[in-house]
Amino acid sequence: MTTDLPDLRVLDKADWESWYGTLDVAFGGVAESAEEQELWRSLTEHDRSFGLWDEGACVATAGAFTFRMSVPGGALVDAAGVTMVSVAATHRRRGILTSMMRRQLDDVRAAGEPVAVLTASEPAIYGRFGYGAATSQMKAAIDTARVRLSVPPGTDDVRLRYAKPADVHAACEELYARQVTRRPGMLARQPGWERLGLLDPPGERSGASPLQCVVAERAGEPVGYARFAVKPDWDWQGPKGTVHVRDVQGLDPAAYAALWRFLFGIDLTSTVVAHSRPVDDPLLQLVSDVRRCDLSVRDALYVRLVEVGAALQARTYQAPVDVVFEVEDDFCAWNAGRWRLTGDAKGASCERTDDVADLALSVRELGAAYLGGVSLVSLAGAGRVREARRGALAEASVAFGSSAAPWLPHGF
Repeated sequence: MTTDLPDLRVLDKADWESWYGTLDVAFGGVAESAEEQELWRSLTEHDRSFGLWDEGACVATAGAFTFRMSVPGGALVDAAGVTMVSVAATHRRRGILTSMMRRQLDDVRAAGEPVAVLTASEPAIYGRFGYGAATSQMKAAIDTARVRLSVPPGTDDVRLRYAKPADVHAACEELYARQVTRRPGMLARQPGWERLGLLDPPGERSGASPLQCVVAERAGEPVGYARFAVKPDWDWQGPKGTVHVRDVQGLDPAAYAALWRFLFGIDLTSTVVAHSRPVDDPLLQLVSDVRRCDLSVRDALYVRLVEVGAALQARTYQAPVDVVFEVEDDFCAWNAGRWRLTGDAKGASCERTDDVADLALSVRELGAAYLGGVSLVSLAGAGRVREARRGALAEASVAFGSSAAPWLPHGF
């Protein structure tokens, strides 16, 4: 139930510490390192951030980053990266979160961004505001004492060298940028964001080494890199250290395999843990025993179509599609109604129509399916998409798919 709300205002730079302190407390009150705080201070877009103040104290926070996100077909779409959302425990159940989401989505629409995205601290929070879980991330904890790699031809031609992460970060960022349009959900890093991959507070290493980096080269040109840390461990039988993989990028199969072969073979270790990988990672095709990779999958990026027409025509479709959606959107009423989507691998259009609907669903389901990682057929099986024209569901589900699983490489 909404009651009288405290003062809502755009974040002033002078208020950043109290504003961020409110966020810190909401997420457990464990103080971040000075290095982390300085990074997030520098990345905060103050004109896109706001807070609620009650008698001079900040009691709620929300912000957005300006992103460009890859979508099926390889285009980059303007997307608002919703972030730093919190409400003080003393001020819950007053409609504050709803009021902030209302203000934020209105602002995103005014900015001309057709899509908003976020990562959720708890999955149940954002569905009521139209966000659908669109990507998953995979964690692997691989027993490298028992699992072997079958590498493709050319792997032995790749040269690997250690480098200080800061010394090669420009080359690594260039390699990352070349990968962005190959997989939906990846974010083109804006200036300043390259620092996130180098963040390595000593207090958060949990006994592991400082961040390390290996660069893969062919004919003197970088073709991949791996960032990782090593946590040594021993028992009475000998060494059993763990390699914690932060990021691996390879421009071709041989470079990618060479990097993983290196990570598997680091001395005094018996486990490789990769914390966030795409669910269709080629690594799964390189390993000899996927059962000993201890795989787990969880939700990652949530997508909200702020402007249905603009968002759906910003991507392409892997099969021809001509379908009329009846869209329900209680929170952003401008999206509600019927939309005709026509498109193929070359482009698409999505316009208002009075034609009879083929499929009915909410904007949440469109967000979930938008990047091609969640099928409309799957959503229909859960009763969340309704087919009015026979065959429309299969047609649209195939068209919305993606040849590569969508993936968010890092949080925000």
